[in-house]
Amino acid sequence: MKTVQPLSQHQLDFFDTFGYLGFPGLLKDCIDKIIEEFEDIWAKSGRTHDGTTRSALVPLPDKSEYLSSLLDDPRIHDIASSICGEDFNYYSGDGNYYVGDTKWHSDGYKTRPVKSIKIAFYLDPVRKNSGALRVIPGSHKTDDTFASLLQSHLIKSNPSDGLKTDAPVLFGIPGEEIPAVALESNPGDILVFNHNIKHSSWGGSDRRRMFTMNFSERYPDHLTDHLKEVLGDEARFFIDRIHGPAMIKTATPERMLHLEQVRENDTHLADLVKELKKTGEPRANA
Repeated sequence: MKTVQPLSQHQLDFFDTFGYLGFPGLLKDCIDKIIEEFEDIWAKSGRTHDGTTRSALVPLPDKSEYLSSLLDDPRIHDIASSICGEDFNYYSGDGNYYVGDTKWHSDGYKTRPVKSIKIAFYLDPVRKNSGALRVIPGSHKTDDTFASLLQSHLIKSNPSDGLKTDAPVLFGIPGEEIPAVALESNPGDILVFNHNIKHSSWGGSDRRRMFTMNFSERYPDHLTDHLKEVLGDEARFFIDRIHGPAMIKTATPERMLHLEQVRENDTHLADLVKELKKTGEPRANA
C-alpha cells in the first residue's frame, strides 16, 4: 500500500528529535468498535483480570479481524510507513489491563539495529496523575550523551532489574517527579513513540486498558540473524508464531508485504517454546 497521507516534515523532525508524537482524535470515529473488539478478545481468552497486577495478552490485535484491519487503515499505515519506510515490518502487539504505576523503562534499549516504534491505543481517559504515558524527550537517541547518561543511572539504581527500576532510588526522588512530558489522552487518540525512549505512567487505576501495535524498518539481509534473535525473545509468551491467525487469514497482498520478513524469521519460535516448557520457566506477567 502506498503512503497517501505521509507525516509532514515538521512531524518527522519532531519525532526524530524528541522520540514521540500524539494524534488527538485520530480514531475517534471507530473507537467504540475498537473497545468492543478488545473486550471480546479478553472475554474469549478464558482469563480474568483481578486488579492486583498487570494482565496481558500476546498477541491481541491479531486475534480480531477488525483490529487486524487497522494495519490497512491509512491513518495507521501511513504513520508507520512515514517513520519506518513503505516496506516496514509489523510485529503484532499486546493487549493490557494495567494496574497502578509503570516504572521508568525503555522497550528494549539499544537492542535493535533498525528504527522501531510502538503505536499505543489507550481505551480509557488518562491524565498526568491517573496513568497517562510519560516520556523523557530525546532519551531515545542512543548515541547521545544525555540518553546514555540517563540509561546508566537507571541501571546503576537497580542493576538486578535492569531498566524497570524502583524509581524512588533514582536521583533520590519519586519516579513521578522525574522531569518528563505527560501525554494525556482520551479514547480515540493515538500515541506513537520510539522503542528506545524512556517512558512510564503513574497513579493509574487497577483496570487501565491499552493495546499496542509494533513496527520497525525492514531489516537488511545481512542483519536477519539479529531479527531472529529479537523475535525469539517472544517465546516467553508461549506463542509459536508472532502473528495471530486473524491477521494472516485476512491479509491482502499489500498487508503481507509488512508481515513477510517476520514470518520468514520466526519459524524457530515453536522450538524455543518447547524448551521453555521443559525448564518450567513461567511466562512474563502475561
